[in-house]
Amino acid sequence: MTALRLGTRGSALALWQADRVAAEIRAQSGRGCDLVVIKTTGDRLTEVSLSTVGGKNVFVKEIEQALQQGDIDLAVHSAKDMPSELPDGLAIPAVLPREDARDAVVLPAGTTPLPERPVDELGDALGETPRVGSGSIRRVAQLSRAWPTARFRLIRGNVGTRLRKLDAGDYDLLILAAAGLRRLGYQDRISATIDVDMCVPAPGQGIIAIETRADDHETISALVSVNDAAAEAALIAERAVVATLGGGCQVPIGAFAECLGDALTLRAVVTSLDGSQALRREGSGTAANARALGVSIAEGLLEDGAGPLLEIARTSTTTDTPTP
Repeated sequence: MTALRLGTRGSALALWQADRVAAEIRAQSGRGCDLVVIKTTGDRLTEVSLSTVGGKNVFVKEIEQALQQGDIDLAVHSAKDMPSELPDGLAIPAVLPREDARDAVVLPAGTTPLPERPVDELGDALGETPRVGSGSIRRVAQLSRAWPTARFRLIRGNVGTRLRKLDAGDYDLLILAAAGLRRLGYQDRISATIDVDMCVPAPGQGIIAIETRADDHETISALVSVNDAAAEAALIAERAVVATLGGGCQVPIGAFAECLGDALTLRAVVTSLDGSQALRREGSGTAANARALGVSIAEGLLEDGAGPLLEIARTSTTTDTPTP
């Protein structure tokens, strides 16, 4: 049986995810996978704001082009890096079970309080005016409400690079996805987890998505038994929120769905860039109607006035995550 060609970025986290998908496919279908490492624009431009180079799409564009051209059979992505609308002819037929979707606080090596705890228990460890490293407009916008004296600073690069910058004293703390830290074995660096009510995660955060050509039935058939239905329903709902709100490169949208059996709950938030305004909606439905639930929540946010906030975010020229 011919091995599937699996396209992936070359970062440590991307390779971990690709290896995990390949192992699952092999275990469930007996089909092998050959990894094809593709360098993306986001990998080449590591010291600039995502908003200035095309948003999160810079992490997937070249891989999706390889998929469309038939150079690879499937691609593996962090779902949160994928644009809200897929290119024509591509689909997401499978996702793996979701890891911890929360954001995490990481303090410099040697000062990390253990065991891991909620962020509101860190107390003085955060300091009065901490220099907070983040590459996410969503995180800055939401957390500036909770930490009004914090000084947010742009940080890019893979997890290891960011941790080295933190430990070198460039920042007082970092905000990173808990999922990436756990997958790479850095769980001991998690000083605190941030409750989703304080900082609603990015749509798709913690989910590994598998992308194929929509008409490649042979590859899709190898993925059927790999798919996690609960994570799939959550991702469909969260992506529907972003698509209905108009998507965008880097916009302050958070969306998080939880699936228990056939019951699906969804919460979403849209904030102003400086965090002074926050619009929230929550709702519930069924996993079978995940997309409809996401659309409904997003339409409610638009009724509440999310449109103007998002338009300002899309057109702003000051999106290098400055101090609000």
